[in-house]
Parts: sequence; structure tokens; C-alpha cells
Amino acid sequence: MADGAMAAPQLPKHKVKYKTPFQRACSEKDEKGKLCGGHLKRWFYMADILEQACGDVRQAFGEKAELYRCEHCRTLYLPSPEEPTGRNVAGLGKPSVFGLTLAPKGPEEKQQ
Repeated sequence: MADGAMAAPQLPKHKVKYKTPFQRACSEKDEKGKLCGGHLKRWFYMADILEQACGDVRQAFGEKAELYRCEHCRTLYLPSPEEPTGRNVAGLGKPSVFGLTLAPKGPEEKQQ
């Protein structure tokens, strides 16, 4: 990999890559050089019947590893060490500004 990034462990039937921090779309290129761009979704491989028959992901990463999979090309992504784990693909997000983080209006403000 370029820029000295660490290489992900490769499996016989799956292509595996590391996500960049807060990456949400697939960065895999096809044989023509076109970017896939599929959404990365958290993949619970223990519930996947096809993966149960294959079993190499379970063997390599255990039963409860955090993995993401592209919805189009099925490339597997491991989370990067820099991003928070267990939240979601997009990260922590921002606090809401639609009344949840604002103080309620007083009685004099409501009448105006």
C-alpha cells in the first residue's frame, strides 16, 4: 500500500482493506479504473448463511470482530485505529440544534 500504510490480512475468498478515518464509501477500483463508491455497512458475518458455509472470516477475525462490507463489490473493510469503534460508519456526529440541546423558552418568550 502507498504512503507506508499497514497492509490488511488477505483472505482466500475475500478482499480486505483498512478504512480511512470516517470513510463511508468504498474506494475499490475495478479493472477499468472506475471507483466503486458503494456504501460501507457494518457486516454481521455470523448471521450470514453464505459466510457460515465459507468460514474464513470467522477463522481469521473471531466471532465478534467489527467489519464493514461494501454493498456493491463486497470488499471487506477493517476499522482504522484512529477512529472510534462501535458507533457507526459516519462517526460520532454533531449535537442537535433543533431544541434538544437548547434551553426551553420562558413564559414571556412564548407569548411573543
